[in-house]
Amino acid sequence: MIRVALIDDQALMRAGFRALLDAEEGIEVVGEAADGAAGLDLVRAHVPDVALVDVQMPVMTGIEATRRIAADPCLAGVRVIILTNYGLDEYVFDALRAGASGFLLKDTEPADLLAALRVVADGEALLSPSVTRRLIGAFVARPPDLLTAPGLDGLTRREREVTALAARGLSNEEIAARMVISPFTAKTHVSRAMTKLGARDRAQLVVFAYESGLVRARDGTDGGQGTGR
Repeated sequence: MIRVALIDDQALMRAGFRALLDAEEGIEVVGEAADGAAGLDLVRAHVPDVALVDVQMPVMTGIEATRRIAADPCLAGVRVIILTNYGLDEYVFDALRAGASGFLLKDTEPADLLAALRVVADGEALLSPSVTRRLIGAFVARPPDLLTAPGLDGLTRREREVTALAARGLSNEEIAARMVISPFTAKTHVSRAMTKLGARDRAQLVVFAYESGLVRARDGTDGGQGTGR
């Protein structure tokens, strides 16, 4: 059973999501909230598997609510999907940096929403290659701040390689095919890189790859950050 919290200041939007999710076997809506502060309280009270969180809300923004959820050790298992009206919402990257596992447009097809919930609940990030390229290209095309990039030197050559491939939106299976290794080995490298970098999930690994300069924002290529081990 995937337990979901709905956090959006539009009552009609919440009602639509609830109707869809309540009709789906294996998904349970644990509650609703109309602002970020109430949403944070809701998540703390019910500890859902996934929280669908709007970006712009009264009292507390979705970004701040996401940041507080991600920072709370008691909520380590909660995954946040940011809801936005725009494919290139300027707040989305901030939300990913704050700890969100991905984002969805509010006009997403019902089947895609259900699939997204299952993907994120399973611990994956909701970042397709096209979304990653557009998001990064629009908002992260700036010189990397290598002085503040954590842990880059701690990654092995293989871990840097899988991190760069993950940043381009490749799945574990696609990474395995590109590197000629097994999917299990690819997943292991990704997991180790996440652990070393303190990444909450795959989405934050993508953020790190671009902010550190491991991958260039403009073309998605290797940023040439040394050789590793």
